Amino acid sequence: MRIHLGADHAGFQLKEHVRRWLVASGHQVTDVGTHAEESVDYPDYAALVGTAVASGDADLGVLVCGTGLGMAIAANKVPGVRAVQASDSEMARMARLHNDANVISLPGRYVSPERAEEVLGAFIGAVFEGGRHQRRIDKISALDEREG
Repeated sequence: MRIHLGADHAGFQLKEHVRRWLVASGHQVTDVGTHAEESVDYPDYAALVGTAVASGDADLGVLVCGTGLGMAIAANKVPGVRAVQASDSEMARMARLHNDANVISLPGRYVSPERAEEVLGAFIGAVFEGGRHQRRIDKISALDEREG
């Protein structure tokens, strides 16, 4: 799977672990940064990852910041992105099954590297169920198309 990965300074350490784990798991990973712990602005990285997913350059996106919240909010501003913050594997799995989430945001200050692996494994391994859920995804997509 083609995965774009990004983090701010608060998520840098976990991003580094996640990158190694994703590559070892056989995924093609594009790390858009940050590449150090100096303070940066998370919307910049959310935009890079979100744009790659929305354009089809990536199958999924993974973001990491302190809480995962700001990254998810910023990524959801990119039309075509359905980003969720998840810190447990069941929420991550359900986000893919029912919401066709294509970006996950991890809370770097609140999950261990091992927990992050579990969460990402559930997210990546789940497949959108479609059916009745597609009608809802279509309504979400229509919100992207609204002006103002």
